Amino acid sequence: MKFFKNANLLGALVIASTIFVSCKSDKKEDPYAKKTEVVNVTTNGIAITDAEMEKGSALYFDRCAGCHGSSRKGATGPHLLPVKPEGSDKPGTLEFGNDGLRAFIENGTGAGMPEWKGILTDNEIELMTRFLQVDPPVIPPYGIEEITASWKLIIPVADRPTKPQHNRNIDNYFGVIMRDAGKVAVIDGDTKEELVVLKTGFAVHILRTSASGRYIYSVGRDGRITMIDTYTKVPTIVAEVKGGFDARSVEVSKFKGYEDKYLVFGGYSPSHIAILDAQTLEPLSVTPTAGNACDGDKEYIEEARVASIVASHTDPVWICNVKERGMVDIVDYTDPINPQITEIPTARFLHDGGFDATGHYFLVAANASNKIVVIDVPNKKLVKIIETGKTPHPGRGTNIKNDLGNLWVTSHLGENKLSFIKTNPGEGQWTVVKEVKASGNGGGALFVKSHPKSKNLWVDRTLNPDADLNSSVDVFDVKTLELKANLKAPEGVDGRAVHFEYNKKGDEVWVSYFMGENSAIVIYDDKTLKVKQIIQEDWVENPTGKFNVYNTTHDIY
Repeated sequence: MKFFKNANLLGALVIASTIFVSCKSDKKEDPYAKKTEVVNVTTNGIAITDAEMEKGSALYFDRCAGCHGSSRKGATGPHLLPVKPEGSDKPGTLEFGNDGLRAFIENGTGAGMPEWKGILTDNEIELMTRFLQVDPPVIPPYGIEEITASWKLIIPVADRPTKPQHNRNIDNYFGVIMRDAGKVAVIDGDTKEELVVLKTGFAVHILRTSASGRYIYSVGRDGRITMIDTYTKVPTIVAEVKGGFDARSVEVSKFKGYEDKYLVFGGYSPSHIAILDAQTLEPLSVTPTAGNACDGDKEYIEEARVASIVASHTDPVWICNVKERGMVDIVDYTDPINPQITEIPTARFLHDGGFDATGHYFLVAANASNKIVVIDVPNKKLVKIIETGKTPHPGRGTNIKNDLGNLWVTSHLGENKLSFIKTNPGEGQWTVVKEVKASGNGGGALFVKSHPKSKNLWVDRTLNPDADLNSSVDVFDVKTLELKANLKAPEGVDGRAVHFEYNKKGDEVWVSYFMGENSAIVIYDDKTLKVKQIIQEDWVENPTGKFNVYNTTHDIY
């Protein structure tokens, strides 16, 4: 088969996620269309065309690779190879056949795989049943030479303004991801005006801001990094680079003296840590993350993907979480060409996390292990591994304070529970001191959110199969941890509610509604819980993550 002969082709296809999906495929371009339809029959006896193989690859990376791995060898989910690999207790996909695979895809599993019926079309499901029974494409090498070849410096530093060319409040800008459209909107949080909608990497995952707040960086699940300058009259893309084929995270240097200097890219495929110049996106170094697992398993793990990344404010380091290996890598960027990396063995499979209120400790979910890992960042050591509920998914988590102490909060994908971990010294530190159930039944929560000025804790139910739950949000009282309200989607808005962000003042909460016919950004008054405004213009295409410049820069959550 003539698949993925070059890095550019694969890069156009690798757009992995199992989280943010959309039914509104009619609103986006089809990047997988191909003029020729050459039928190929694999050694497994499955007929599939070149164009179908390409589209199947794209669907796989978009929907499945986050759990099953870029090479289909398994990660938090089982392998999806045609023949059972040596040492695996899971059958190959050929043993399930078309009907068995269709049942899994349509209905999901009790282990946490969502049901894709109604999200994927019937034709897409049929295609995936065949795609999963053929051998996966080989992913080509992609290192610093390939990254450098992809680098585009659109506006050199010398040609950029030295001060803002407008009178707007950049600190209260919001970057809004429209994931499936491959776009990022920048909104003035004071006036609620859309300033610009920019084409970025396909399937954008997150946004990060420079230490000064001037630049916004997006990373797509196609590995593309886009750099946006907010000093220009209208926010403008000034540089782009492709750090790999599949990715989740970027972060900037925030330690004093290194502000706006370096940027780190965490690769899913290939699995590596790349350091770039944060002013230009010029690649500086690439360090592979392959190696043995944290638990002493002697198997060499090639696909050791970099999940969440955070930047310390107290030391010149990034905290990079190597998913399959269960390693927390403390990356010292004082020498970006030869970065010093301290590996801390923890638990598999590391995913999202954030700082406690002091910024001294980093807490990250080892979601497949049902654990939260606590890292002492300045001292570069493991503090505690905490048992929580099934498949914790905190996002960055959030910090609140009440009579129980200073608490860091996580939600869970696999069960209907919030876990509150005490972070301040004293009895109960680094233990779950309280568990609270959200409304309804079942898990599926992706994000929790509060603010130092807020009396509320917000929780979504995005992946819960119940439409009444996944289209609503729960609001808990920070002091009592009792449920204050379950807020339904406002009239004229539908879809799944996902992801929260506060404005700089901490008195508004922005919520996305996607996967519906009437997607929107809904802005709530945090005190009254009343809707202040609904952003539902034509440019709003299934919004997902939202990132306030000030809060993102200063890690306020």
